[in-house]
Amino acid sequence: MLKDPVQRDLFSDEHNLFRAQVIKFIETEVLPYHNDWDEKGVVTREVWKKAGEAGMLCPTVLEKYGGAGADFLFSAIVIEEMGRVGASGPGFNIHSEMAAPYVSEFGNEEQKHFWLPKFVTGEAILGIAMSEPEAGSDLKRIQTSATKNGNDYIINGQKVFISNGQIGDVFIVAAKTQKDVSSKNMSLFLIEGTREGFSRGQNLKKIGAKAQDTSELFFDNVRIPEKNLIGPSEGQGFKQLMHGLARERLAIAIGCVAKAEGALDNTLDYIREREIFGKKLYDFQNTQFKLAEVRSDIIVGRCLVDQLMSQYLSNHLHLDTAASAKLWTSEMLGRTVDTCLQIFGGWGYMWEYPIAKAYAEARVERIAGGSSEVMKSIIIKSLFKDLGINAEFN
Repeated sequence: MLKDPVQRDLFSDEHNLFRAQVIKFIETEVLPYHNDWDEKGVVTREVWKKAGEAGMLCPTVLEKYGGAGADFLFSAIVIEEMGRVGASGPGFNIHSEMAAPYVSEFGNEEQKHFWLPKFVTGEAILGIAMSEPEAGSDLKRIQTSATKNGNDYIINGQKVFISNGQIGDVFIVAAKTQKDVSSKNMSLFLIEGTREGFSRGQNLKKIGAKAQDTSELFFDNVRIPEKNLIGPSEGQGFKQLMHGLARERLAIAIGCVAKAEGALDNTLDYIREREIFGKKLYDFQNTQFKLAEVRSDIIVGRCLVDQLMSQYLSNHLHLDTAASAKLWTSEMLGRTVDTCLQIFGGWGYMWEYPIAKAYAEARVERIAGGSSEVMKSIIIKSLFKDLGINAEFN
């Protein structure tokens, strides 16, 4: 692994000790089994429980709810080290950074005391269900409904592309609680996978992240108690999601930079051994210049995400800034893996080489968590608002 290209003053000795523990965990409990998980399309529950024991799940959950009460940098370390080695199977990031915060930040005390300890230990695996067949990034178009019935809600609808969909025990589900199309009609609910009327579709086959189970979820008159509503009242879902998406997109950006670093590491290992036309591959100027471009991109990305982690820690990370980071780092990762695969030549197209897997798995980063086009829309709307420009947005 390359030495960090920039000095990372954010991280303390305690953080660095935790990083060493995470690296050891990945080397012993993840990488030896990952190919098997890829073949089966899902990881084992055992690795989740071991990750919980290692403190790698939901490290920011407060101690009174069973967590370590750690800062976000501990989460970032898990994201970075899993990403750097291409360990895309365990959906720890989905569970810890994209779903659990809705419970820890917006849940009531009963929800927190019941669910958060289970999320921390890996006893309960969590997913978040927003996307639908006709509503991906446009959350206002979701059709899943939650109809009040006495002291219960009746949930009907369908979700798609849900990570941890096969292995998940409980899902945070976005549903309409009113029939109008405003942002105030959406609410978030905790829905257990054991509820009558809940079912999972097949494990979807993807071009990458093959061990990360991804599913359709179906809700056919699923009855849940009103205590499963997240937040003090209906209609808070859109606001909650907008708050949570800044953290989610920062997490994606952190992962993209780490994955780019991993791709560069693999490529540097390859050029040390590969010879062509009687010369080492690293002796060619084209190889040198291309890797210089990759290295520069990674340094810029590292400086960017470290600065935004600092902003997040001080509660100053804005949604449009997180969108900019997600846009730039995901596009950068795409450039990086394409350049690195080209240096590998034909071998880079073979699945046995990590760069082939990295290439396939990088593509989703420009889609998941909001597509690049959606990020651009968020950014330009914020910019025009600051300038007082009243433009039409399609």
